[in-house]
Amino acid sequence: MTLEEIKLKIREYIVENAYVEHDEVMNDTQIFVEGLLDSMGFILLISFIEETFQFKAKDSELLEENFQSVNAISTFVVRKLQENLNKCAE
Repeated sequence: MTLEEIKLKIREYIVENAYVEHDEVMNDTQIFVEGLLDSMGFILLISFIEETFQFKAKDSELLEENFQSVNAISTFVVRKLQENLNKCAE
């Protein structure tokens, strides 16, 4: 899966669950600052990411900088997927 495909999946999830139009969610839109998702939305977003990309986020990784925008989330997802690949290669 490419970075752009990951961003698209995340953006589509946010659009569907925040009940907004596609043009309201850009890759750099501040999801929580803009009020697109609240704390419950954050929990559901984590569940979506874990199920969709097949990894478990550690509590220590549930930081604002990892989830503030589509760009931040996709960077986090790529990092976690890479970690899992590295573990499998060992």
